[in-house]
Amino acid sequence: MVAYQEFMSLSQSPDSEERGSAAHLAALAYLNHTGPADEHAALYAALMGFLDDPSVKVRAALAYGLLHSVEAPRPIILALLHDSAIIARAVIQYSPVLIDADLVGLIKTMDLPMLMAVSQRATLSTRLAASIIERGQAPVTLGILRRHDVALGEAVLLDLTSRHSDEAEMRGALLARKDLPSAARLQLVQKVSAVLRTARIVCGAVGEDRLARLLRNSCDTALAAIGEREVIKGGGTYASDLIVGDKVNTRVLLHAVVTGHVMFFAECLAELAQTPRHKVFTLLEGGSRPALHALLVRCGLGEGVRNLLARLVLHARTSDLADDAGARHYVVTAVTEELIAEHGGVIPEELEEAFAYLSEQNIILARSAARGVMAAFALDAINPMALPDVETDRLSLPAA
Repeated sequence: MVAYQEFMSLSQSPDSEERGSAAHLAALAYLNHTGPADEHAALYAALMGFLDDPSVKVRAALAYGLLHSVEAPRPIILALLHDSAIIARAVIQYSPVLIDADLVGLIKTMDLPMLMAVSQRATLSTRLAASIIERGQAPVTLGILRRHDVALGEAVLLDLTSRHSDEAEMRGALLARKDLPSAARLQLVQKVSAVLRTARIVCGAVGEDRLARLLRNSCDTALAAIGEREVIKGGGTYASDLIVGDKVNTRVLLHAVVTGHVMFFAECLAELAQTPRHKVFTLLEGGSRPALHALLVRCGLGEGVRNLLARLVLHARTSDLADDAGARHYVVTAVTEELIAEHGGVIPEELEEAFAYLSEQNIILARSAARGVMAAFALDAINPMALPDVETDRLSLPAA
């Protein structure tokens, strides 16, 4: 307990340390007050008096006492907000008394340290975050993007994507956000692919043709995966925007089925055929071959592509393409062999690109399905490996 006379002595001391102690004590006493109203009013008046103290140490002690409390008097907090920089930064970062209306106007003229402080508040509204990002200070913007507790509007995220897609740190922070719009996510994935294509460390380690195939396959998978997630979320115009932008072709449709993104595949067909989504799902799950052909005709696909997609859908019904690489490999192998048999080994020009895609996928899926098979077999095998006894001439390879 501190007697009032002792408190007054500290308040009027020529020593700023003692006045600071008095300011801090007054702040704590005001916030925790349970006594009579006139005593509370006297404490409030004392707090106001400390605002005029010439020492920054005293005003800082006052701010420190009130900083984290929702019961701190607004006039005093607002006054401290316009105090010296070290006090103002602490108040703007920590005081829960301040609301958006107190800050939005100030953000337009804040220096970088103050912007950084306000961006680190415990809670940031979408409006306040957008105002901070509008200042265009990269370190502050990056900090807000990495705060997944801060909701950012779709327009803000799309704008940041268009302006900062060339910056690796910004790309990473944007891609890590779950609320990133699908169009922005696809744009950033394609940008990453383009950057990898020209990176020296990548170009030096992977042949040009193989790198092109890897990146193309990765981009196709990302496009379909993003579309699958959008369909699951419900709503959105991702598939229709892709179609309007002429980004949905035979390869994309095939890849969606082969990689198990069947909901995105159905969404694309529904948009192309202008047919209700639920009807398309029903046809894909159990529709007859003629019904599937009728749907694909409405999509505007050629006869060869229609036959190929219908065959793929019918095979996919009996397999778990979403999680089983072996099932994917089986389906692609079966469709490929059927095409070869049907056309006598002479693939029509209309299907050459699709056939090349299936052959490419067959290699990828075969590798994926084969990983770990021998290791698992070796653990369970009892007999030794059967090897031929006949000696054969070994093939000599030229030195690399």
